[in-house]
Amino acid sequence: MTHALYLLDPDPGPPWMPFAGIRPFCELRAGAHLVRERWEMFVGTEAAAIFALPHLAGFPEAGVPPVEARRPVAGPAVIGSSTFAPRGLAGPLPDAPARLTHGWWVPAGTTWTGPVANAQAMNVEGVLLRGVHDLISALEQLLRDDLLKLLGDSDAVPKGSVVLGDPAWIALREASIEPGVVFDTRKGPIVLESGVEVQSGMRLEGPLWIGANTRLVGGVIRNSAIGPWCVVHGEVSTTAFLGYSNKSHHGYLGHSVLGSWVNLGAGTTTSNLKSTYGSVRLEVAGTKLETGHQFLGSLFGDHAKTAIGMMFDAGSVIGAGASVFDGVRAPKFIAPFAWGGSSATRMTLEGFLATVERVLPRRNVQVTDATRSYLRRAFDWLTRSP
Repeated sequence: MTHALYLLDPDPGPPWMPFAGIRPFCELRAGAHLVRERWEMFVGTEAAAIFALPHLAGFPEAGVPPVEARRPVAGPAVIGSSTFAPRGLAGPLPDAPARLTHGWWVPAGTTWTGPVANAQAMNVEGVLLRGVHDLISALEQLLRDDLLKLLGDSDAVPKGSVVLGDPAWIALREASIEPGVVFDTRKGPIVLESGVEVQSGMRLEGPLWIGANTRLVGGVIRNSAIGPWCVVHGEVSTTAFLGYSNKSHHGYLGHSVLGSWVNLGAGTTTSNLKSTYGSVRLEVAGTKLETGHQFLGSLFGDHAKTAIGMMFDAGSVIGAGASVFDGVRAPKFIAPFAWGGSSATRMTLEGFLATVERVLPRRNVQVTDATRSYLRRAFDWLTRSP
């Protein structure tokens, strides 16, 4: 019997900054795939809806199902939590309601209205996400296996390339590779999707996934998942890009997460390790969060931008829409739509939308009335009084 899939976001608390209020959490990248895509592969069907904050209705990215307020769901259906990145495929499901390790199974003839007490527990393999910082754990645990499943049909590795490791672990799909590129598959596969461009002198170390139409213009990239339509240069390690973001110049970026439409100015550098080698702590609007991660860089929200030469401590959180240019060493927490970063000044809605109108068409994305309306609602929610 065919069953429906719904995604359920958690409450938008501090662990989910800098993406709380700007995008559904299931639209974050866990390994090579979005959390939603992982649930869709697990269940074998596309999501019918995402239950998230009401103002996120009309989320404008292509291919995303409708975003709705939480409501009852008639079975047969799976309710997948955005706080869990499953791996593998679902097995047989019981006739009674069941808890699926951060999800729920709703059999035919029943209706889900929320967590079911005393429901049968079914273990599902995957990675629990306690917050945005655990996307780094997901990258480390899921990316290699994701890429092994993506290997198969591939263009030939161009002459003039250097391959260290097994060339069968390279998948090129209509990518443009200049001479002198090094492919190192000794630690994992490398997959380049359609339209990817790689300039001479790049060193690519697996496991590595590069999304469609991204340009790699210099440096070393390892153990990362970089979404579509990005431009990347410099040293990048263990980092997830959602897509449509720029790191076009030198500077180190490690154990970090970048949302969509992020732009890092030349020389922007993240620390990803404390001098004590201890666990990295996040500080989000006065709330301190122990991550348990020894290596953790910066978390950049959608539309965040940095000036040239900015430096970020380990565990920095840069809010959506923030423009960071004050000084050289940025504060560890920068509020959404901050203007400068070190003060309480925020950019205006009109100024933010004017920037969006200039940026999105550079990637052939039209700014529609629906996009403007969505961004206005997000701005109002993120800048509201406590």
